[in-house]
Amino acid sequence: MPILFLASASPRRRELLTQIGVPFSLLSVAIDETPSAAEAPDVYVQRLAREKALAGLSLVSDDSACVMGADTTVVLDQQILGKPVDKADALAMLGALSGREHEVMTAVALANRSGCEVRLVTSRVRFRPISADEAEAYWASGEPQDKAGSYAIQGWGAVFVSALEGSYSAVVGLPLCETAQLLDAYGLRYWCKSSV
Repeated sequence: MPILFLASASPRRRELLTQIGVPFSLLSVAIDETPSAAEAPDVYVQRLAREKALAGLSLVSDDSACVMGADTTVVLDQQILGKPVDKADALAMLGALSGREHEVMTAVALANRSGCEVRLVTSRVRFRPISADEAEAYWASGEPQDKAGSYAIQGWGAVFVSALEGSYSAVVGLPLCETAQLLDAYGLRYWCKSSV
């Protein structure tokens, strides 16, 4: 049975894999997440997932190992909204998302010595209008600081979401339906009672 490694520092991705009973070990990888000039958001998010998985694979010596990488980005008007650099950036993002629909793109990649496969899931999220006071209070909670688009749908940011079309787990950080399909394709298990 192949061993699965998750190349991610995201606690959300760890929780989601654990939710469906996937045994895995963690790997720490560092890649440059800067978008290339004129890189389309869907191409960008798939590239990062693939690079994380392949960077992780280069760290393991077991030839039967598989490494999963994933990336999530928020997209408004074809512009990538990454993690905010500061309060002003976060408030500007929340203001731009207020009362509008945006896309959340999540790519998951699974790599082994034979190759790397990537799946992309795009969901549509609509925000109700957000007041300036709400945005300030939300920033003060600390939640937006390390989140793409400056919000967490699984946290306090859920109060802004008036509609969701697509995969909730993908918006959180890992599309579980597509992830399970990839695990099946690579002979990896889920629904195990004892997962790491």
